[in-house]
Amino acid sequence: MVKEEKERIIIPDENGEEHLFEVLFTFDVEESGKSYMVVEPVGASDEDEEVEVFAFRFEDGEDEEDLALFPIETDEEWDIVEEMLNTFSEQEEDEE
Repeated sequence: MVKEEKERIIIPDENGEEHLFEVLFTFDVEESGKSYMVVEPVGASDEDEEVEVFAFRFEDGEDEEDLALFPIETDEEWDIVEEMLNTFSEQEEDEE
């Protein structure tokens, strides 16, 4: 089985230190016109261990490499992200 290469992004923390993350998936919400991204730290995937994932609302910048990330602030947005994450997890389990 060939493991596909996931997109990776660097996200600085509040101290300015850069961390590498793999993009698990992105999705758009038509009703709001907003886009979301779910990421996990590179090297965090371990079959036996639960991995912490992070979600952000994002907007594409002027060039392809430019991306603006925003924290998810409302319960409604979190509900949407959780629903998509559950769907993604089920699909991953079905592929194994």
